Amino acid sequence: MYNIKGEKAEKVKMVTFAELGMQENDIEEVLRCSIDMLCDDEESMLIVGRQVKNEKNGRSDLTAVDNNGNLVLIEIKRDRRDIENRKEAFEFQAIRYAASYATIESPDELVKKVYAPYIEKYRSEFELGELTSYELGIRKLNEFLGANDAENSFNKKQRIILVASDFDEQTLSAVAWLNSNQVDMSCYRLIPYKIIDELLIITEKILPVASYDDYYVNLMDKSLRDLTKIRRGTTRRSLPKIDSMLDWGVVKEGDIIVAKGRDDEATLLKDGNVMVGGKEKSMQAWLKELYDWSSVQTYTFAIHKESGKSLGQIREEYMKEQLQEEDE
Repeated sequence: MYNIKGEKAEKVKMVTFAELGMQENDIEEVLRCSIDMLCDDEESMLIVGRQVKNEKNGRSDLTAVDNNGNLVLIEIKRDRRDIENRKEAFEFQAIRYAASYATIESPDELVKKVYAPYIEKYRSEFELGELTSYELGIRKLNEFLGANDAENSFNKKQRIILVASDFDEQTLSAVAWLNSNQVDMSCYRLIPYKIIDELLIITEKILPVASYDDYYVNLMDKSLRDLTKIRRGTTRRSLPKIDSMLDWGVVKEGDIIVAKGRDDEATLLKDGNVMVGGKEKSMQAWLKELYDWSSVQTYTFAIHKESGKSLGQIREEYMKEQLQEEDE
């Protein structure tokens, strides 16, 4: 990362969370409030728990539900040293917690055991009115599952997300092997940079990747961050974003974007943000406020008013057309 000053570029050095005086609990709180740092705008997610205790008194860091109805366990370590100094491997600690979540059979059970206590703990963040924590929790969870067509797939699978500023080779090798054996586990690096009084954090997904072979030997970084070409096998996280859609001309500045299932509208700007009530916002921020979820599938819930299609549908149709032209 470089800081541009006039015509000069100064390299910004990475710092550690330890140097910043941040503890694991601080990172956990950042992610609790901004989980879209990990799931971006291709995924909806609802945080439903923090520091949930299981029957063996183990505590999972964050618990969420994703747009497929999966329960998502998010485990956090500050840095590589914290991972290596543990008696139990980072990934296997998470697996134990995920196994306990596999026993949850219904949204009602999740709310009673996890979500209602979470709402009660953070009462100031919720508009309870005359509702109990359970009543609000079951309402919000059912609305989330319904809007994402995930009622029938609730907790059929569990996902694990491991987060740290750096990972050791053994953890990465184990996670690569688990993924190749159908265990849904991801690794994300949170890389902190300090510029004067501002703290910047870059998020990097390092696992899973398109191929695991190099991780077994050299642990080479094959991050999908920079994949932008339209091709078969493109992953959700590497799909073109709204800026590309504007460049293609499939949407344009001034188009009206409607929130799916709502009357709320926003005006698309040339930089991909939207104008709402005289204020410029990212599309993700606008949709998060409307749905009150931790993260929203932007390209599913943002509807192009003129065509009546979601941005995801418009993007998919354009990409298919390009592939067909390449094949001809």
